Amino acid sequence: MNHPLLMDIDKFVLGAARGPLANMHPMDVMWVSFYSIAAMILSILMITAARKWVNNAILSFFIRLIAFIIFIFGTLLMVLVIFTWPS
Repeated sequence: MNHPLLMDIDKFVLGAARGPLANMHPMDVMWVSFYSIAAMILSILMITAARKWVNNAILSFFIRLIAFIIFIFGTLLMVLVIFTWPS
């Protein structure tokens, strides 16, 4: 009896599309992963700078906001890379 909820996981994983970056060359996907890592490191450095060296609360808030946006962008790029990885 074939129940729709009891799918074979191998067919599901291997038969599905490999991710949103699957049409890119694997070396280009590698560069996207480097860009996402760089974005995360940049956001960490911005947060550190805002905490240590910026004394103005408004300027510190905007630096942290920009760092948060950059971190979210890097995270989303890395998620795309992870979903594309098995190719």
